[in-house]
Amino acid sequence: MNTNHTVVVLQPSYIPWRGYFDLIRRCDTFVFYDDVQYDKHGWRNRNKIKTHAGPQWLTIPVYARGNVEEHTRIDRIEIDDRSDWRRKHLESIRHAYRRAPYFDETFAFLTELYSARPALLADFTIELTIALANRLHLTAAFLRSSSLSVHGVKTERLVSTLQKLGATHYISGPSARSYIDQDQFDAAGIELEYIDYRYDPYPQLHGAFEPSVSIVDILMMTGSEAARYICPNEYEASSIRVAQS
Repeated sequence: MNTNHTVVVLQPSYIPWRGYFDLIRRCDTFVFYDDVQYDKHGWRNRNKIKTHAGPQWLTIPVYARGNVEEHTRIDRIEIDDRSDWRRKHLESIRHAYRRAPYFDETFAFLTELYSARPALLADFTIELTIALANRLHLTAAFLRSSSLSVHGVKTERLVSTLQKLGATHYISGPSARSYIDQDQFDAAGIELEYIDYRYDPYPQLHGAFEPSVSIVDILMMTGSEAARYICPNEYEASSIRVAQS
């Protein structure tokens, strides 16, 4: 019986780039880390698409009462619906990708998703991400950390989350090296792996290849072949497993 259980824990993001979906692809359980502090200038409510004028930000407006959003959990951030930002985002996507090979099917799919009107940012971005993952035929189970009632800070809290889920293997992006405490993973008997985001280019519109735009770009350009472009050619060469001491 195989008892390996690979888990990824990552903050929810708006229409994430392909590296985010690569992490979903590699795990058994993906946890949206939604009960930690909202980062005002991060990826929680914005991402980029590729246009004829270069990368363009699409940003979901949120309520900003002074600096309250900087001290609020992600799952409590409210969407500011006083402007018709959904229509504006869809119009920006339409304008950028109307000549893409798979525009019609992808735009129809997105239009349906954007009809949702939850009050909270995380409710919108998480459901959108799950729908995109399903379209990429990814099979991870999805959970929200806010449903797990885990406490602690930094690595302690992360390891407690993994232990609650029975994880044997944790995968992280490379930037986490600066704050993850390897010793706590060793003590818990959980294998820690960092991946490097190295992917092949794919066909794009609008000039030179831009690697860091939203997954929307890949779906527009490659359609049913999109999943192959979130997989590095050489998996072992693009990941670094950290041996337990």
